[in-house]
Amino acid sequence: MIFKKATALYFTLIKISFSRRISSLYLQLDSFYMKFIPFILSFLFTAALIVVLNKRWGTVPDMGNFLSPQHGFWQNAEPVNKNYNEAIRIVGLKGKAEVYFDDRLVPHVFAENDEDLYFVQGYLHAKFRLWQMEFQTMAASGRISEILGYDPRFINYDRETRRLGMIYGAEHALKALEADPVTKTGCDAYTAGVNAYIETLSEATMPLEYKLLGYTPEKWSNFKTCLFLKQMSRQLAGEGYAHDLPVTNERSIFSFSELDKLYPQVQDSLIPIVPKGTLFEAPGIVPVRPSSADTLYFGKTDTAKVANYAELNPHNGSNNWAVSGAKTASGHPILCNDPHLELSFPSIWYEMQLHSPTVNAYGVTFPGTPNVIIGFNDNVSFGFTNAERDVMDFYSVKFKDDSKKEYWFNGQWKPAKLRIEEIKVKGGEPVYDTVAYTDEFGPVMYDHSFSDELSKGKAIACRWIAHDESNDGLLWFKLDRAKNYDDYYAAIQSFSCPGQNMLFAAKNGDIALWEQAKFPARWYGQGLMLMPGEDSSYAWQGYIPQKENPHVINPLSGYIVSANQRPVDSTYPYFIPGSYNTIRSISINKRLENMEHISPADMKKLQTDNYSYFAAYAKPLLLKYVRENELNNAAKKYLNTFRDWNQQANAEETGQTVFQTWWDSLATTVWRDEFEKLKTKPEWPDDMTLLEALLKDSAYKYIDNINTSKKETLSDIVTLALQKAAPQLMKEEAEGRLVWTKHKNSSIFHLLKTIKPFGRIGLPVGGWSNIINAITISHGPSWRMVVHLDSTTEAYGVYPGGQDGNPGSAYYDNFVDTWAKGDYYTLWMMNKSDEGDGRVKGKMSLQGR
Repeated sequence: MIFKKATALYFTLIKISFSRRISSLYLQLDSFYMKFIPFILSFLFTAALIVVLNKRWGTVPDMGNFLSPQHGFWQNAEPVNKNYNEAIRIVGLKGKAEVYFDDRLVPHVFAENDEDLYFVQGYLHAKFRLWQMEFQTMAASGRISEILGYDPRFINYDRETRRLGMIYGAEHALKALEADPVTKTGCDAYTAGVNAYIETLSEATMPLEYKLLGYTPEKWSNFKTCLFLKQMSRQLAGEGYAHDLPVTNERSIFSFSELDKLYPQVQDSLIPIVPKGTLFEAPGIVPVRPSSADTLYFGKTDTAKVANYAELNPHNGSNNWAVSGAKTASGHPILCNDPHLELSFPSIWYEMQLHSPTVNAYGVTFPGTPNVIIGFNDNVSFGFTNAERDVMDFYSVKFKDDSKKEYWFNGQWKPAKLRIEEIKVKGGEPVYDTVAYTDEFGPVMYDHSFSDELSKGKAIACRWIAHDESNDGLLWFKLDRAKNYDDYYAAIQSFSCPGQNMLFAAKNGDIALWEQAKFPARWYGQGLMLMPGEDSSYAWQGYIPQKENPHVINPLSGYIVSANQRPVDSTYPYFIPGSYNTIRSISINKRLENMEHISPADMKKLQTDNYSYFAAYAKPLLLKYVRENELNNAAKKYLNTFRDWNQQANAEETGQTVFQTWWDSLATTVWRDEFEKLKTKPEWPDDMTLLEALLKDSAYKYIDNINTSKKETLSDIVTLALQKAAPQLMKEEAEGRLVWTKHKNSSIFHLLKTIKPFGRIGLPVGGWSNIINAITISHGPSWRMVVHLDSTTEAYGVYPGGQDGNPGSAYYDNFVDTWAKGDYYTLWMMNKSDEGDGRVKGKMSLQGR
């Protein structure tokens, strides 16, 4: 019994002791967990963050590095008072060079020799615009997917770019560039300068966009410079391929004679660059129309439905004009230029002065290529507008089979050159594309593998002047050094694409313009539509001799105007199709015709003129034919607004909004019923064609709506158009968007358009594409320049951007407000002796080592 009790007590004590130990252990464990588990969780969370933040997730950057204080985006923030004084010893320079930055961060470069001058220019372009330079050449070579990742839009853009033959054209351009000692030496130095700057970059100093997208820059090369120039050709001369195929589609519903009226070669209101009445010499080449043209070309009603992934802006163009001393107050010429391009950050332009023993030029440059592109030197000034000439044609090609190894030409199967394109895709597998090249017509841009809408086996090749071997960049090496007209004329000879109106003025009083490029000589109608490509009948038969290109020298009128209009009247002996703009040139000519004692201030005012001559011509027509008694109260209110309007498209005007909305409604009412038969997106005739037709014929054929039993009149459609426009105008007025600037919402976007904070949205500006001040939604005067060639050059300019491509810099967009207000900066052609001038805010000294 005692044993049992003792045993029971023993086990009871053991139980109590064990219980106490367990309790103690629980307490110890609890204390341990309370201390250690948060540590574990913190550790695991930190580890996860390290993994997550050091990995890209779709379009989200590597946040660990991106947010790093040591080398992330914080390093791209620059103080407003940043010190630009710097002394640099650098491999590649032969002598010494100085760069003086003025108060707008414009560099004034002084070098002891030309090679050092271009080396420093390349270095500065890279320092302030490297990402922009590389991104544009990546786009030009079809490598967007490589940096932006997988997206069907990017893949298709890259495929189309390569199939257009951009790389092919740049390879040919490189041969010409490197065969010429001037361009070879200059571009080698420029490339060396770009690469010298790239070598200085660290993870911390890398441009912000590289950090966002998670890649690093490649070495620059002369080939990249050629790619950049081809990208400009694509944007400016690509109008041809924006129209050939749509017009081919339209041939399925219109006869060729109807198309000829819908898209007239010479509009009645045309004021050409070369004065009307000018006598032209007999043509040096007379192309022969194929005997089969009536059946195989003009009479053919096939469609060519293809997808265009590289959307080109139809408003690409420009204004330039020069007035001689006979019309100026000083007796000396004034040259003006404002090229109209897509507005972006960073700006397409970079302003600078280049000075060496052989050159002293000031103006804007293209980051990506050497020289001043638009500007002036000590003796002359020069500017450019797009010629709008068609230098790209399309041919239907017949392959033997889907392998694309052979195509039919001149009665036999010929071997095609096949190019396997590897499109690298960031974060994904490469995409491969086989592009066939023909000897006669260049790359086959569309075939059964690249356009779902094309029938099996049908292929379309692209013949483009930009594919040919040419040394276009030589123009600016010579033009920057031109002293007179003869130098200017010699400089332009090497330029072949895109077609440009090259304006010139000199201190000796000369003014001149040549429309320069390598233009195919065509028979009437050639190249307006897709052409047969199974033999040589429809191939280009030669080129217009350069001396027969449109030109004007010291005209009796005392001024020259180009604003993307057709350059000559109908007496010019060649067929020159294009995408011409007539109304802006009328506006400028009308102004200059009545001006005397012209000053630079007058020219600045003219460049920013918002008066709509188009509206002035259209207004009497609309008021004559609108039936006010049939309008509701809202439509009557807007009619009164329009009636009282002064035809100014200023930012705060409401009349311009009413007019544009009404006119767009009228154009839709006229064209939609005919063009809706097309299964592809139609391209309607331009506004001037419609206006001229309605002014000439109140019973114009296309007024009638073919879908109704009633025969509509001009009064019917003008009234109906305003009735349809009124609800839209009411909606915009309720939203506070009836004023013109709110209606069009002009904006400047970063090249990566999805990054809205890097852009400027809703700028308070007026103007429109058919107005001298041609600001549309995201397109407009990319550089305004006025140069008075007095004994001491007086020059003014502005572009909508800033010198520094870094969004973290105070110089990223600091010119925009000045540009939006229509103001200008004085362009300072600095002398080296001006080093102590108060406008100098920093000096960069460079020396070889």
